[in-house]
Order: sequence, then C-alpha cells, then structure tokens
Amino acid sequence: MHRGKGMKFVGDSRVPAVRKPNIPKDYSEYPGKTEAFWPNFLLKEWMVGSVFLIGYLCLTVAHPSPLERMADPTDTGYIPLPDWYFLFLYQLLKYTYAAGPYTVIGAFIMPGIAGGALLLAPFIDKGPERRPLKRPVATGFMLLAIASITFLTWESVAHHDWDAAKKQGAIVKTVQVDKEADGYKIAQTNTCLTCHGENLQGGPAAPTLQNMSYTPEEIAKIAREGKGAMPKGVFKGTDEELKKLSEYIAQYNKK
Repeated sequence: MHRGKGMKFVGDSRVPAVRKPNIPKDYSEYPGKTEAFWPNFLLKEWMVGSVFLIGYLCLTVAHPSPLERMADPTDTGYIPLPDWYFLFLYQLLKYTYAAGPYTVIGAFIMPGIAGGALLLAPFIDKGPERRPLKRPVATGFMLLAIASITFLTWESVAHHDWDAAKKQGAIVKTVQVDKEADGYKIAQTNTCLTCHGENLQGGPAAPTLQNMSYTPEEIAKIAREGKGAMPKGVFKGTDEELKKLSEYIAQYNKK
C-alpha cells in the first residue's frame, strides 16, 4: 500500500488483543532433522558414557595407581608431589617472587589474575566472528594460558628427583624386633630409638634400620662417626656395647 511521497507499509505492527502462548513446534514436524529427547537422545548419551566408563575401569584394573608407604605427618623430609594437573602451580611456587614470603602472590594473586583474565576474555572480545584469527584477544589469552601451563608443567617434571621420590615413598616391609635383647636396650639407652623408632622402622629425622645392606662393622662405624643428618658422638657406650648394638641391628638387615 502506497501513500504520500513514496511511503510504503511493509508489515503489520498491531499488537493482538489476545496473547497466544509461545509453544514450540513438536519434533515430529521436522522428520529426519530432530528426534525425541526421551528415550532416543538420552539413550545414545548413556550408551556413549557407558563405553567410556568401562574403558576407564579397564585401565584402572590394568594399571592400578601406585601406592606409597603409610602417610606420616611428622615426616618433615617427605617431598609431596601433586597430581599432574596441578604441577604447573607446584612449579610456580618454586620461583623467587612466588614462594617464601611471597607465597600469597604465587598461590592466590597470580592464579586469580590468570583465571580472571580468561573469564573476562568473552566480555572483552564481543565480536561475532568464530574463527580464532578473527578473535585476537580471546585467542591470545587462551594461547598464553596453554603455553604457560605447558611450560611450568614440563619444568616441574624435568627438575623433580623421581628416584628420590620413589625411594622415600617405597613400602618397606618391617618386622617386629626383639625388645628384650641387650642390643635393643643399648639402643634405647643411647637414644637411638628416639630418631629411628621403637621398632627400628625409621622416622621423620632418621631412616629405617631394617632391610639395609650394612655389615656390623659398618654400622658400628656410623654409630661412632655419624652419617648424613646423624652427628658424630651420639653413641656414648663402650666398645663391647657397640659390638652388641651393631650385631643386633645387622640381624634385621638384608641377607
């Protein structure tokens, strides 16, 4: 309909007096293009999820998680290692301005800034483009995050002493020692059990005295001269007592 100087009405802007509910069309009106959520779609999702679940269960049976010795909260020499997805944060806390007095910066402030930047990326870059090259801000944030996490994770794996970690977490079979023997009483008198444990199993300040490969002579030398964290002169008994002590400890060593 034309009226006046080229004016043209192309639509009807009138509001209907009776509002109709906005009911979506049934899926059956689109044959071959959609399907029912229940049971068709949901059943497919469950089947795919079951396949992955069975796969994970098979992996856990074939490759069980390695166990370490019983946790000892008093063992200050134990070096814990987080799971692989936290290794980048573990490595970050090793640097100068993210550790020690700056732990708050490395543990909260820096990860908070990085996480906040990723959350704000969609609001900063509101472009309609979906191709990564057309969204430089969001793509840049994501590539920087991936590169940082990959580098820190690699550094953590490369500089960790895996042999020492395996040794300190190894499960060592111990036996009950004879607490009525003269050697045990000599060890008790010379405060050996204070560090090495009442069953010679070791503790936070000293290693186990079982399952070692030392001879009685080597044990006697260590008791007199010390070794590692053990200072010289801890043992203050006689030579005869030292012989009994070394022979007593040697009987619990590897044969």
